[in-house]
Amino acid sequence: MNTTENRTVPAKESNFLNQNPHLQDLPETESQQPGFDAKHPPDPNLINACVHCGFCLSTCPSYRVIGKEMDSPRGRIYSMEAINKGEAPLAETTIHHFDTCLGCLACVTTCPSGVEYDKLIAATRPQVERNYERSLGDRVFRSLIFNLFPYPNRLRPLLAPLFLYQKLGISNAIRRSGVLKKFSPRLAAMESILPEVTVDSFRDNLPDVIPAQGEKRYRVGVILGCVQRLFFSPVNEATVRVLTANGCEVVIPKSQGCCSALPAHQGQEDQAQAIARQMIDSFEGTGVDCVIINAAGCGHTLKEYGHILQDDPTYREKAKAFASQVRDVQEFLAEVGLTAKLSPLTDGELKLVYQDACHLLHGQKISQQPRQLLKEIPGVTLTEPIDAALCCGSAGVYNMLQPGIADELGQQKAENLVNTGAELIASPNPGCSLQIKKHLQLQGHDLSLMHPMELLDLSIRGEKLIKR
Repeated sequence: MNTTENRTVPAKESNFLNQNPHLQDLPETESQQPGFDAKHPPDPNLINACVHCGFCLSTCPSYRVIGKEMDSPRGRIYSMEAINKGEAPLAETTIHHFDTCLGCLACVTTCPSGVEYDKLIAATRPQVERNYERSLGDRVFRSLIFNLFPYPNRLRPLLAPLFLYQKLGISNAIRRSGVLKKFSPRLAAMESILPEVTVDSFRDNLPDVIPAQGEKRYRVGVILGCVQRLFFSPVNEATVRVLTANGCEVVIPKSQGCCSALPAHQGQEDQAQAIARQMIDSFEGTGVDCVIINAAGCGHTLKEYGHILQDDPTYREKAKAFASQVRDVQEFLAEVGLTAKLSPLTDGELKLVYQDACHLLHGQKISQQPRQLLKEIPGVTLTEPIDAALCCGSAGVYNMLQPGIADELGQQKAENLVNTGAELIASPNPGCSLQIKKHLQLQGHDLSLMHPMELLDLSIRGEKLIKR
């Protein structure tokens, strides 16, 4: 049955339906599915700020790969407005376009009208999860992600079998066979970005309080993360050493957990709120001047706690206060200045390329600070890649949920970084690092990748770089 039959279609709705002919032929049962509920739907005032100029199209990763209007910020905003007005259903046909959004926020940076798309997509995703029942396979896969990754204590028992899986060569055999990709492209995508499990992964021995070296300038809290804590522990350890070497007393509450970025970015509202409360509680009473994070996606979410807990009368003000204390480690160090002496990382010039993580660049507006710090290392020369602001395709768990689009973006990002001629990539986010390493390997490039804090740590300790 044609849902537009025997009725007058308003001009704006007609335009929407003309752009989306698949919506005109929805079965009656689908067209009657509920739209947005009354709990914080996308704000019409924010929607109306979009003048549909199209400036966002060229910077939107999903649009550049898919090439369809409805998979762009402008198209998604049109869908939000149509659902708000009851002109389109909150159904598979519209939800698909929301799901293809990486949430990279490049459109927010680009938009000349100042459209707050970040707030619009953040309001839409919980609506989808509350009001739409996904397929069984989708629900199972998402449940695996959200019940595992944000919880370090659930991940820890998997370290030993994963260590054997990698060291015995089973991983390489599985990838060469392609059997997992045939069975489940999503599981294959998850397996393809597994971080390397090392002896360091089994350590969790950072003390609660680590004194500053020399005169104490600040008392700071450090967030270890979930995946970061287990699979990128050398980055955390390097971060702590850099902070203490620059006059910071470091506090690491043992009760802290995940920052809530993974569930928050995918509309898992209740889970994100519970995790945020735990994080706030863990730092309460520590007396820190600020809370430091070294992962871009985590930092963006931590700074959004006031929004995440806006409806919680007990935590609303606590969340705002906590968020105001959060600093990305590069943001913090650039602000307070380095006091530790820096030494060259190599005997000659070291050509670096810094990889902008979306939630640092677009979400937190942090771009020059990391470059400023890296340039302070003697002998370092920075080079810039083409499309530096374009997402690598990681986007939290996007490369597992939308592997096809993510792979195209990852391939392009790896090529652009390699084409700079840099000897090493500095990447400030674990998800980006895994995605880029995957595509460097697929393209046969043996290019080292390290966190900026690891590079600063080596420079402070006077150690030469061992490229890996």
